[in-house]
Amino acid sequence: MQEKLVITGGNELSGEMEIAGAKNSVLKQMAAALLFAGPVCIKNVPNLADVYSMLEVLEFLGAKVKFKSRVLEIDSSDISGSFAPHELVNKLRASFNVLGPLLGRFKEAKVAMPGGCQIGSRRLDLHEKGLKALGAEVKLDQGYMIANALKLIGTRIYLDLPSNGATENIMMASVLSEGETIVENAACDPEIIDLANFLNSMGAKIQGAGTHQISIIGVKQKDLHSTEFRAMSDRLEACTYLIAAVSTGGSIVLRDIEPEHMQATLSKLQESGVIIQMLSPKTLKASVKSKRFKAVDVNTGWYPGFPTDVQALITVPLAVANGTSTIKETIYEERFAHVNELVRMGADIKVNNNVAVIKGVEKLSGTKIVAPDIRGGAALVVAGLIANGKTEVTGLKHIDRGYEDFAGKLASLGADIIRTKNISGETSEEENITEEKKTEKSSKS
Repeated sequence: MQEKLVITGGNELSGEMEIAGAKNSVLKQMAAALLFAGPVCIKNVPNLADVYSMLEVLEFLGAKVKFKSRVLEIDSSDISGSFAPHELVNKLRASFNVLGPLLGRFKEAKVAMPGGCQIGSRRLDLHEKGLKALGAEVKLDQGYMIANALKLIGTRIYLDLPSNGATENIMMASVLSEGETIVENAACDPEIIDLANFLNSMGAKIQGAGTHQISIIGVKQKDLHSTEFRAMSDRLEACTYLIAAVSTGGSIVLRDIEPEHMQATLSKLQESGVIIQMLSPKTLKASVKSKRFKAVDVNTGWYPGFPTDVQALITVPLAVANGTSTIKETIYEERFAHVNELVRMGADIKVNNNVAVIKGVEKLSGTKIVAPDIRGGAALVVAGLIANGKTEVTGLKHIDRGYEDFAGKLASLGADIIRTKNISGETSEEENITEEKKTEKSSKS
């Protein structure tokens, strides 16, 4: 029997929440640490399954790691190779981002095709195009991307789409190239800026991150140095707890956030009736006058557009809103996997191609549901919080990848939620493995 969350809906969530470090920043900074043949320190690191999966990749490559109390130390002095196998990379899509730094440092890399959440196609041809433009020979062979180069030469690269992963891999590969690389139509996400800031703190020369044109002037290996860097806060975690609280008719104060990173979400929530108050530059309060949202129309888009990662979450309050809402998903075609479970709870949602039409109903009813991916899983937990009766959510391995102590944090806001063990009272094999990893990392520190 697998673990599950048992939720009794109806409680208003209220309180304060300090937001953890951004998973999508930290994972890429961990990969970037491979560029420097020495120690680096990343602070504000969340305690997540995805972080442990990336640590496995780094250790396989030969890095020494210590992780305790949100502080991660990585020493890549003795990297033993540039090969990342399928059994590790398949757990976590972000681990594919070791390709760029390994190629940059060793001028060769063999990295398995990535896994992660099944939310639709995520193009790797842009990675291949960018690395080839830098002078690498790149081929796909039996599930691996293999790249080799005598040297990498700076050039101008145009991305057909502002892909985060391609922007990051090209940026990291270019750090130790010769000359200047210009990435046009680059991704503008805050996590890109955070990665550039981390690389610059290590001695790289990157300008323009956060715009559609990024400049990387190559440096020598001897120019890189140790660094201590604090990762930015997680805008997606912040949006999750904000939506959870206001969906129940409660209020929440979010601390240690970057409100400018959340503007598209905050704007759409305000349109739906949520009251947003800035208490300080990094603290906001969200509340509602009515438990039922106003119907709104949402189009996801590349940053600074409405985040595809928040799409599943906002679907939940719209499912019980006044009127009919639409959500158009423009990034990932399979990002509506949560909808079938919401329909089982009583939602009236029809999906045609990439558009969901949501007719607000009076209430949702608790039932047994399965988390399909990280954000869809979080959305279904929020649905359980507002539903009548009891909801049981399984598939927690997805939620654990993106949320640290999700049930505990929601309970601290007043949610009636518990995480159960299996029937025998013993922990699952998956949980035991995770606990062993945590113990091992702590003992090393």
